[in-house]
Amino acid sequence: MPHPTPSPYDEIAPMYHHLWADWYLPAALPALDKLFFSRVPSGAHVLDLCCGSGHVTKELVARGYRVTGVDNSAELIRIARSELRAADFCVQDARELHLNECCDAVLCTFDSLNHIPDIAGLRMVFERVRQALKPGGLFVFDMNLEEAYSADLREWAVNITDRTVGLVRGTFDAAAKTARTELIWFVRANGDDSNRNDLWKQHRSTIEQQCFPQSEILESLASAGFRHIECVPSRDAGVTSDLGFGRVFFVTNAPVHE
Repeated sequence: MPHPTPSPYDEIAPMYHHLWADWYLPAALPALDKLFFSRVPSGAHVLDLCCGSGHVTKELVARGYRVTGVDNSAELIRIARSELRAADFCVQDARELHLNECCDAVLCTFDSLNHIPDIAGLRMVFERVRQALKPGGLFVFDMNLEEAYSADLREWAVNITDRTVGLVRGTFDAAAKTARTELIWFVRANGDDSNRNDLWKQHRSTIEQQCFPQSEILESLASAGFRHIECVPSRDAGVTSDLGFGRVFFVTNAPVHE
C-alpha cells in the first residue's frame, strides 16, 4: 500500500498535541457516552479513524476496547505510539483505509472528515469504513456544517509557555465553503532562559477543511451502503460548550447483509 503524502499536521504535531489535549474530549464526552460508548461493549475492536496524537484513543483504551488508530500524519502517529503502548497505530489515508481484520465499530471525531477536500473523497472514506466494519458494526463520526465556521472572527489566538509560543487563526471562504487554519509555533532552541541570545525555531502550517451540506453527507453514506442514519446536533447530544456550535454527529451501522 502506498504511503500517504505528507500531512500539514506533521510540521506542527507537538503543538497540536499540546493545545488540544484537554479541549475536544471533555466537551464531547456526553455525546460520545450517548452515541458510542453506550452502544459498544467493552472488549470490542474499535477503529479510531483519524486518531491524531491519540487524545480520544486513550479514552477508548481506558474503557477496555481493543483499539486500532489510523491517521495520515506520521508525526501525530509517532506521538500517539510514544504515549500509548496499548493500541495499534498505523499511518494511512482514510480514503485508502485497509485493516487486516474487520472491526466492531469505527469512531471518527473532532471534525476530522472535514479535512477531506471533496465529496468524492468523502464517499471513498465511507466505502472503506463499510468494508472495514463487521456486519451491523457501528459507525459514529462528527462533522462541522457551515454554521460552525460562520462565527470566525479572523483573530489570532495565542498560547504561551516558557519554551513555546503558539498562534492560531481561522478564516472561512463562504463561496468555496473552505475553512483555513493558520498555525505558527515557535519553540525555544536551547534551555538557558538567562541567555538573551536564545534562539527560537519557527514551525508553521495551514490546515484546510471543507464544509459539506448535510444532505450530501447523507447521500454519500447511503451510496456507500449505510442505512438507518441518525443525525444528532451536538447540542442535542449534550455538548454545551462552543465546540457544539454547528457540529453534527452521524450515527449508522454497516449493513447486515450485502
